[in-house]
Amino acid sequence: MSNQNSQNRNPKPSPTVAGKFLTFLLGSESYGIEVLCIREIIRMQQITPVPQMPEHVRGVINLRGKVIPVIDLGIKLALPEAKANDKTCVIVLDIKSEMGDNTLLGIVVDAVEEVINVDAEQIEPSPDFGTEISRDRCIGIATRKDGLMTLLDIEKIVSNEISRTLANI
Repeated sequence: MSNQNSQNRNPKPSPTVAGKFLTFLLGSESYGIEVLCIREIIRMQQITPVPQMPEHVRGVINLRGKVIPVIDLGIKLALPEAKANDKTCVIVLDIKSEMGDNTLLGIVVDAVEEVINVDAEQIEPSPDFGTEISRDRCIGIATRKDGLMTLLDIEKIVSNEISRTLANI
């Protein structure tokens, strides 16, 4: 009886985030980010390189008169580089910086899939592999009818760019 009570006191931890996610592809793998941080999705356009930036920082674009830094999310996550095609696009994010300011940032992805609602029961904690997408930068792994999808905490993934590297652009 006491064993059963101890099991009830330690239920499986539930993820803190459930809701609507934009799903997209990097290579052949599916990823998702919360829709609340997305400003818009635009077709791939000419990106102006900025000297002395890390490899994953592609440069800047001009979006209706506003200069927006753009990073290649696949390169940032150390994934094999994919060749750009007609489905490659830029997701423009509205991210809160460490100083509390909102910053626009573009991320290049191979293709956008859809917006889906993810319930807490669909999300499993992500295994910690000691990589860039370890537990602190990944909300979890969501199950879908066609496989698994990694849910990213995009603000944590791009926080270095917002606070340091892109502040110089």
